Amino acid sequence: MSLKDKKLGIIGTGKMGSALIKGICDSGVIVSSNVYASDVYESALEKMRTELGINVSTDNSFTVSNSDIILLAVKPQILKSVLKSIKDHVTSEKLVISIAAGVPLHEIANELAPGTRIIRVMPNIAATVSEAASAVCPGPNASMGDAELALEMFSSVGSAIIVQEKLMDAVTGLSGSGPAYIFPVIEAMADGGVYEGLDRESALVLAAQTVLGAAKMALEFHAHPGELKDMVTSPAGTTIRGIKVLEERGVRAAFMNAVIASAKRSRELGE
Repeated sequence: MSLKDKKLGIIGTGKMGSALIKGICDSGVIVSSNVYASDVYESALEKMRTELGINVSTDNSFTVSNSDIILLAVKPQILKSVLKSIKDHVTSEKLVISIAAGVPLHEIANELAPGTRIIRVMPNIAATVSEAASAVCPGPNASMGDAELALEMFSSVGSAIIVQEKLMDAVTGLSGSGPAYIFPVIEAMADGGVYEGLDRESALVLAAQTVLGAAKMALEFHAHPGELKDMVTSPAGTTIRGIKVLEERGVRAAFMNAVIASAKRSRELGE
């Protein structure tokens, strides 16, 4: 059964929740009339109802009761209270998906009835432009069909893969935090362009498009990044001069260490 046959309930309509709702509706994987959303902020709910045609309520129980799949898009610190409030409405027929960062599957399961089908997902902020990188981790009671539904859902707002839960901290360090590593790179590249005479707007467009284009090549060419680098780098040319400076400054090691440090902090928060 595909997502088109399912009703989706989303609890929490903050930046990530609203981005997922919009991406899912825009992609057509679930028709907007089969999407239910709840939050405490009525004005935000009404805006989405008007713009997307979804069903909205300030009552989480209403959302859960009307849905086959419940997506929990709330902050980790309030997840437990939300789970307690909906526990009696989460029947064995429903699939629960959580995107609460750092909250392991067993903690979610502890607040719901035994045997509840649960999936944990780590998307990233690029869901706001339907280019998220998401990692899907099925719980012990989730079926392969459940995992495929989650993959279909999160693939509608970018790319999604399945990982073991022990790797979710690594995912957090790499793709969860990763966009924040790239924005300073874009800014710095644009600064270099401005230094060399480009106006700020033009420099930002060129820098951002360069990063976007390089990422698309890495995904579509299925070649090692070193091979792609060599496609741009001619003997004694301009590019190799720039690469030499990056190597001298330890840029490659700095990015590796950023991912490792972020993953370490994710583990600390989960302890």
